[in-house]
Amino acid sequence: MTFQELQPKVLDILHQNSILIDEKLLQICHLLHDNIDHYDWVGFYFANQQTQTLHLGPYVGAPTDHTEIPFGKGICGQVAVSNQNFVVPDVQAQDNYIACSFTVKSEIVVPIFVNGENIGQIDIDSEVLNPFTEADERFLEFVNHEIAKLYKY
Repeated sequence: MTFQELQPKVLDILHQNSILIDEKLLQICHLLHDNIDHYDWVGFYFANQQTQTLHLGPYVGAPTDHTEIPFGKGICGQVAVSNQNFVVPDVQAQDNYIACSFTVKSEIVVPIFVNGENIGQIDIDSEVLNPFTEADERFLEFVNHEIAKLYKY
């Protein structure tokens, strides 16, 4: 399924009024994991600004021990500090990488902004070397922009 075909499905999930945000996020994880071949692990981390840590939210894929990540550590922790997308074509080439599984070859992390604040991120691992393109970034930015609307006050 193409990113363009997935966009209305993302909106359908997010506009369901009868389910909680975490369930919507889990459905988004399933949608992306099940329909994009190179998305082998899809999950969300949310920031705690007081403790400067990220906390694992809904995800789909292999279980992870990384339920709490300090800001600055690993790819996710670096995004919490930089507020920038981070595409890693080959995780083996990264010095500051937290290995979740030996099968992971690449990763993309895109922050979620609410009222200008980085509240969290979507994190995607792939078992394929260098699969992420600018189209992945733009699509994930769209997903996060729509998710952010759930949190705006």
